[in-house]
Amino acid sequence: MTLFTKKKPLLALISLALSAAVLLTACGASTSSPAEQGDTNTQGNKNVHFLYNFSTSSLDPHVDSSYVPLRAGITETLLRLDEDNLTVAPWLAESWESKDGQHWTINLRDNVTFQNGKPMTGEAVKASLERALKENVAIQNTLKVDTIKAEGNKLEITTTEPFPEFASELVNPNTAIIDVSEPDIVNKPVGTGPFKLTSFTAGSKLELSRYDGYWDGASPLDSVTFSFNEDANARSLALKSGQVDVVYRPEVESLESLKAIDGLKVESTSTFRVHQLTMNMQRESIKDVNVRRALDALIDRKGIVDTILLGYGEPAIGPFLPSLPFAPKYTHATTETGSDVAVKYLGEAGYTQQNGVMTKDGKPLKLTLLTYSSRADLPLIAQVFQSDAKKIGIDVQIRQIDAPEEYMASNRDWDIATYSNLTAPRGDAGYYLNATYHPKGALNFSGSEDPALTKIIDELNLTVEPQKRAELAEKAANYVHDNVLNSFVLHPATIVAYNGKKVKNWVTTRSEYYMITNKLDVM
Repeated sequence: MTLFTKKKPLLALISLALSAAVLLTACGASTSSPAEQGDTNTQGNKNVHFLYNFSTSSLDPHVDSSYVPLRAGITETLLRLDEDNLTVAPWLAESWESKDGQHWTINLRDNVTFQNGKPMTGEAVKASLERALKENVAIQNTLKVDTIKAEGNKLEITTTEPFPEFASELVNPNTAIIDVSEPDIVNKPVGTGPFKLTSFTAGSKLELSRYDGYWDGASPLDSVTFSFNEDANARSLALKSGQVDVVYRPEVESLESLKAIDGLKVESTSTFRVHQLTMNMQRESIKDVNVRRALDALIDRKGIVDTILLGYGEPAIGPFLPSLPFAPKYTHATTETGSDVAVKYLGEAGYTQQNGVMTKDGKPLKLTLLTYSSRADLPLIAQVFQSDAKKIGIDVQIRQIDAPEEYMASNRDWDIATYSNLTAPRGDAGYYLNATYHPKGALNFSGSEDPALTKIIDELNLTVEPQKRAELAEKAANYVHDNVLNSFVLHPATIVAYNGKKVKNWVTTRSEYYMITNKLDVM
């Protein structure tokens, strides 16, 4: 597993990120140190308090885009990602097969029960999958399911067309298996995971208790608290004060001070994520490829990694981490960046600088840039881009939004957006390419509808042989790069900090899916 190393900051821009006075709203006050917290378990209750960076108001696993039910150990999927080998591995299904990529047989694991004690039968799994297809249009488009038949602990699934990567899409957390007969799936889903939900406060926290009947062995913990706070500084302060035990994505600036505290551990690992500049292809100025090339040239990738992420990441050329087998080598990629290059491309698009303002046909170039604060580095990237654009006469107005997926899907009053995307969470390029660039893609916020690219993706969807799939993925990624359908800024590391004197068996995963497991324990 690749580890990122820390580099020294170069700019003071980071201090604009978030106020150090923000209080943690999801957790109560505490005066004890992390070390003291690690030596005790209140009234014998073995509990881990985990603090996450995204909040949610719904726990419906079939539509929740933050995947909290799976991350909190409530739900599981039929298959999971083997992150070491980048292959699909059994989970609730013990085996699967298809001779033609269209007719699939899935054998379910025996002796699995839901957290209400009911057995997980083939009929129950069928009902769960059918609900996911009904409730989530993206899942409909992705899975391409025609029919599902259940017989005992076996499923027979037929897709509408040959779809060799059908099995890998069952890793998607929105396909999690739940008991659909339960009355309140939004607030209290019942899954098959190691922890059952005790209470849920929307936007604040979940309280979870051990499910003693868990099929893979009951957790050594009695309970887990899964809290939310979208302020990175507040998350770091909560760990320092001992209010929580594990913090997902603490503030990067706080990492050295966290490391200096006895007992606290900081882990950093490469992930399948990219921070990108999403282009709204339905806006007139953005439709011009030379404008997109100019905006791409303005991105100071290395400077952003060094100053905003303090080295916890690497500059990106394309969407896929270079170490992935299907990532292009970009041997032909241009390395031209900077203001002069941007001005050159804008000139080719018909723009000129007049009194320091970039104009075309007498109209100044003005862009609306969306960003959101739940990923603390994105607003800072937006600020850097705004500053660099201003130097060549582009007026960039930053607009903060709360729910990026919902806003970008429903509104077209923006030009560009900072967005963070998992690009290979199933260990394959197909997920990202389909979701982001196919006309029916759930994450196609740019409104991209390019017949040539769609043809490549459709061919990829019908291809089984791994080497051929890798070639098609490279071809698609190169097409995206050459036409600047989006710009890719950096691959961030996932950073987790935790109380090492208390927490045992924590694993920082590359997929960002598997967090609260039955292996997690306390000292």
